[in-house]
Amino acid sequence: MTAALTTDFNEARLRTAWRWIAEESYWGARIPWTMFERACRGSLCFGLVEDGDLLAFARVVTDQATFAWLCDVFVDDRARGRGLGKQLMQDILADPRLQDLRRWGLATADAHGLYSQYGFEAADPLRHMERVDRDIYPVLSPTT
Repeated sequence: MTAALTTDFNEARLRTAWRWIAEESYWGARIPWTMFERACRGSLCFGLVEDGDLLAFARVVTDQATFAWLCDVFVDDRARGRGLGKQLMQDILADPRLQDLRRWGLATADAHGLYSQYGFEAADPLRHMERVDRDIYPVLSPTT
């Protein structure tokens, strides 16, 4: 069975994605719920669901005209090895709102092989700059 694409995120689905990012990812560890929710409201969110359960999630920050930044891509541990990362990438890249963009960006420490299948390459080190505060999120409490 192929998981179905969704762009409809109620609070329960968003909280599932938040737990993955806040508790299991290296890039968004400890992000507070309120900040994650705000980030999602300002992004296009994509997910794969099966039997009502969220299996995969990704966000795209974009102006829908010239650029997109792919982030928070996550496949639930229980669903890995089924090609859902590839399915999610294909669905995102096929979205009508994301056509004819000049530039796509992303950051990854361990999924270069996946993204290179979709035309992503190492960024130009002469032009690409960033400012990152890796310790901005406080330690999570059970209620945040």
